[in-house]
Amino acid sequence: MTDVPSDDPEGPIRGALDLAPQERVVFGRPAAEALDEEMSRAGLKRAFVTSTRSLGRAECGPLARVLSGLGKSCVGVYDRISAHSPEAEVVEAANAARAAGVDVLVAVGGGSAIDSTKAIQICLEEGVTTVEGLRAQADRWKPSSDLKPKGEIRAISVSTTLSAAEFTGMAGISNPAAGIKHGFAKPVLIPRVAILDPAATDATPLDLLVSTGMRAMDHACEAFCSPTANPMTDLYALGAAHRLSRALPAIRERPDDLLARQDAQFGMWQAILALMGGAGSGASHGIGYALGAGFGVPHGVTSCVMLPAVMRWNATVNGERQRSLAAALGDAGRPAGDLLAELVQALGVPGSLRAAGLTEADLPTLAEKAMGYGPVRRNPRKIEGPEQVREILALAF
Repeated sequence: MTDVPSDDPEGPIRGALDLAPQERVVFGRPAAEALDEEMSRAGLKRAFVTSTRSLGRAECGPLARVLSGLGKSCVGVYDRISAHSPEAEVVEAANAARAAGVDVLVAVGGGSAIDSTKAIQICLEEGVTTVEGLRAQADRWKPSSDLKPKGEIRAISVSTTLSAAEFTGMAGISNPAAGIKHGFAKPVLIPRVAILDPAATDATPLDLLVSTGMRAMDHACEAFCSPTANPMTDLYALGAAHRLSRALPAIRERPDDLLARQDAQFGMWQAILALMGGAGSGASHGIGYALGAGFGVPHGVTSCVMLPAVMRWNATVNGERQRSLAAALGDAGRPAGDLLAELVQALGVPGSLRAAGLTEADLPTLAEKAMGYGPVRRNPRKIEGPEQVREILALAF
């Protein structure tokens, strides 16, 4: 979606929504059962499964259940995907998928597995066999390019975290040596089917699950406070913030409660719909990208660390919005940034840059790297340069 503020502040909101080609979202059903039905419905017979090392080691976990359900329809598995989707692993997996002669990719995991699978799709479409070849595609696979992908091989996702990567046509692929991420974006990269089975989160460590839930909260909060928010995105964002603020502590308190896990999945879905509907992300997302690519901080933890600080720094320009957000979080009389910081503390996950392993000596480099990411430049309170980023980092340290 593109959204342009009206020249007349009293005039109508202007924008346009681009609908991504996602066919179905299946929720509340066993993943293996749903996957079998979706493959049959689409006439797909040769699946290549991508996942992570941790899920590969989980006996009777979600990956094992998916593989058992696929049976002979599975023609290959790559279960060595690491955090932040390293480019070398993407290319290695793509080469294996190509050799297997697949007609569908099945991603089992969180954001790293799903983003990697999107990039594997690019490699298959473009005949990419090397890391250099994948990097060369970054400029072509952008919303602004005139590339019209065929999308002959698409993905089905089985989510094990709350990252919401399964609802976007974007992928961030890391170059670990350079400490940066390459962004790829086209609607055709969105999984054709997203399967939300709360039981598929059962092998996910609680810290990882609730921290990716805070990533979803980051989507909701930054979307609601975005200058390009609109009535539809507000509905999704506030609903997501309300739902997640209750579901995430419930998951921590009652790990076996599948209804709490499903509630968080719905909150995650609502939050990403706000972003996909035209409300932009801001400095929490942008600094988070720099933290992940440059310092190896996990996706969810970046939001736990940065979101409260960014909300506090932005409060001078969107205080009224933040009061509405605070009401959704449960207390309209207190600052939203404080409520979010307390939620992070209650979830028992890192809530500061120091807790995430950074030192004061890292802050100048982090501030410089953050300026390379678009969401920082689109933050509601204008960020002119690294000096303003340093102010936010001081609040997060």
